[in-house]
Amino acid sequence: MEKLNKTTIAGVIEGSFDARFSAVVSAFERNFEHNQEIGASVCITIDGESVVDIWGGSKDPKTETAWDEDTISVVFSSTKGAVALAAHTLISAGELDVDAPVKRYWPEFAVNGKEEATVKMMLDHSVGVPCFRETLAKGSCCDWDYMVGKLEAEAPFWRPGTRNGYHMMNFGWTVGELIRRVSGQSLGSYFNSAIAVPTGAPCWIGLPEAQEPHVAPMIPFRPAKGAQLSAFTQALINDRHSIQSLALFNNGGFNPNSRECRAAEIGGGGAVSNGRGLAKIYAPFACGGELNGHTYVNSDALAAMGEVAVATHEDATLLIPSRFSLGFMKSMDNRRELNPGRDSAILGGAAFGHVGAGGSVGFADPVARMSFGYTMNRMGEGILMNERGQSLVDAAYQSLGYASNRSGVWARGSEQAS
Repeated sequence: MEKLNKTTIAGVIEGSFDARFSAVVSAFERNFEHNQEIGASVCITIDGESVVDIWGGSKDPKTETAWDEDTISVVFSSTKGAVALAAHTLISAGELDVDAPVKRYWPEFAVNGKEEATVKMMLDHSVGVPCFRETLAKGSCCDWDYMVGKLEAEAPFWRPGTRNGYHMMNFGWTVGELIRRVSGQSLGSYFNSAIAVPTGAPCWIGLPEAQEPHVAPMIPFRPAKGAQLSAFTQALINDRHSIQSLALFNNGGFNPNSRECRAAEIGGGGAVSNGRGLAKIYAPFACGGELNGHTYVNSDALAAMGEVAVATHEDATLLIPSRFSLGFMKSMDNRRELNPGRDSAILGGAAFGHVGAGGSVGFADPVARMSFGYTMNRMGEGILMNERGQSLVDAAYQSLGYASNRSGVWARGSEQAS
């Protein structure tokens, strides 16, 4: 591994990397020099071993604090991937059945039109409760029992299973409550014991207070004046009763820069980690479900994690084409869609993981035997990834000899030809 220590316009970037992945380092440097990166980290593993682990820039421009090796930040919906990993350990162990009705585990949920909902529908965003109609109490996103009770009472926006729409924050409570009921532990506690501790990942759903000094405040994205609006943005602006508006604004007061929100176990978007943490939690799942003598899932469960469960030309929430496996995003190529903005996340065909608002991402690719994590503090444009994170993903695949992503997934030359 080669050492990195280089000064950019945003500060020092450092860490270590395998020379085969020097293109990733170059892309990381370009993000600071040309794409307004402020502070960030990226980590890649192959066969469970780190081949890139670099970080740099500014943790907090207001205090001129450097982003160091232990800096962490809220990863928004990359949290959903962490929640899904935890769920699949229970599925693999036979404790949670994806085809079972939700009422087997959570009978209070199966009312008001949700009686036939299944566990699979919870995982693939088709269960029909992507948001709440009634205005939530201020700060309620930090009250697990309150949010779960609201979900139980909510009538679905469509008959469960008949279409899919991204459950922006609610995924954390739909799937998280199943995990809590089946495991007997809170979501954050179970994730910690099943995934974070055995992988050694600095990743928390419910951040301990002792870790607060390492947190980089999130810097919101500010659209340029007069910028063309996406269909999603138009919907949330034009209709305050739309799924888009309710999902984004009626979220119980979630604030990534609040200690209270970081401490709460908010599975839809509150995890705190860095590139190393996201790469580590996915590493076993890039290596057949087992790493360092610890088995996380069996081969059947791993296969299901990577298979597309739902795909649509218009996601009921995001208003773009979307593809999901059971709890994870699959490669989504919307480069040719009419919507402006950054609405794609182009991965390998076998890869599964999750993007977070502003551009963070974590995923596993079992064919490449690669896991990947990228986090940052300056949020970027669009619903999925932006040029900063995508350039790092592209460089990673190119470093492994992948030839093209024109098909919508990164493929080797022979795969592209076929």
